[in-house]
Amino acid sequence: MSIQPVGAATPNRPQHPGVAAFLEKRAASLQNRIADTITTFAGSMMFVYAHIVLFALWMVVAEASPWPTLTLGVSLESIFLSTFVMIAQNRQAAFAEAKAEHDFTEQELELKTNTELTREIHRLTTELHKRVVATQE
Repeated sequence: MSIQPVGAATPNRPQHPGVAAFLEKRAASLQNRIADTITTFAGSMMFVYAHIVLFALWMVVAEASPWPTLTLGVSLESIFLSTFVMIAQNRQAAFAEAKAEHDFTEQELELKTNTELTREIHRLTTELHKRVVATQE
């Protein structure tokens, strides 16, 4: 069983056009694909397990006094990971903005169409009413 990301298209659930356009644009950039891959891995339990094993091996096997080097390594890693978190947040904000823009455009078009239909229904109803009243007199 494979796990689909939230918002992923399936045969029974097509993807939002704004989402599809955003993902296509995002996938076109190698830097974005690398950042997405790192962010996806860093946000997984596999990342946690790898660090547990890595740190345990480092402290027990690799060095007699691991703390200075381990502290430096963890500090550098946290700097890079916080940058990737910000990249992911920027990606999510851009995605939300693209989707909101698409939704706004579609809703404006739907409102315009509904307004035109309502006016036409009103016009036809008025015309029908006049004909019915005229034939009764």
